[in-house]
Amino acid sequence: MGETLLRPRHALIAALLAALVALPAIGAPDGATGPAVADATARVAATAPTDACGVRPKRPDGTYYACSFIDGFGGTALDRRKWAVTETKVSAMSGGSLSCYVDNSRTIAVSNGVLRLTSTYLPTSFRCKSPGTTWATRAEAATITTRSLFTQTNGRFEARIKMPAEAGIAGSHSAFWLYPQELTYGRWPASGEVDIAEWFSAKADHVYPSVHYGGEIRSKSTGYDCAMPTSSTAFHTYAVEWNKSEMKFSFDGKVCFTHAWKPFLLRSPKPFDKPFYMVLTQVWGKAWNTRVSAMPSKSTMQVDWVKVWK
Repeated sequence: MGETLLRPRHALIAALLAALVALPAIGAPDGATGPAVADATARVAATAPTDACGVRPKRPDGTYYACSFIDGFGGTALDRRKWAVTETKVSAMSGGSLSCYVDNSRTIAVSNGVLRLTSTYLPTSFRCKSPGTTWATRAEAATITTRSLFTQTNGRFEARIKMPAEAGIAGSHSAFWLYPQELTYGRWPASGEVDIAEWFSAKADHVYPSVHYGGEIRSKSTGYDCAMPTSSTAFHTYAVEWNKSEMKFSFDGKVCFTHAWKPFLLRSPKPFDKPFYMVLTQVWGKAWNTRVSAMPSKSTMQVDWVKVWK
């Protein structure tokens, strides 16, 4: 990318046009082609500036966002300079089916430009270590975060993700979300949480964005109408634009949910006025999405890239 940005201006524009013409238009299904797509992408390339994240999205005021984080998952291993791995033995966190968050080659893998997070149900049990206790389980889970490595307040956060293949079978739970670096306003949900894309295998035809905070009304803070019937069969781009008054969630460039929060005992923009870090999670489900016997022993979320603009 660095060499590309150093090319003369006319060569850079030509390269961008060639690359973008081959891509689907924003909001079009993966693989879409044709003259209309080519014309639309060419117009974008000719007018929009670019940076390390690619074509820069436009803010509501007409200015352009600037890239603040990007990971295209090149190489053969997770970049530990950008991501930290959550482990139950350190965090004491666990998931459904007594999932144990572990850091190994079964749960976290990078190859061919794709991150694969996998929840695994092993043939025999093992002892899951947690501060102060241990328990027997067969369930492993995967979570990575940018906690203490990259945080940001406001901006645009997005990832291109293919949800697990086990659509329609209860038991798999995947998510791309944001969490506060510090619990300034108290324990969850008082300090906030932003679920950009949350997926449950039992209801796989939708992907759910949510904004959690003290005093939220769940029927209004979750996007129940964000349909994504091909979430398990194709990669899609899930994004949130976060400003001082609202969160605007879009799937493949189309806005499907907007929320302006009204917290209890706080005045907006609190609690979303502090730095948040990113989280990618693949775990076994619980409650109405508890793992059933028909669920295979592995379930994998694939991530093509993660980008953030300020």
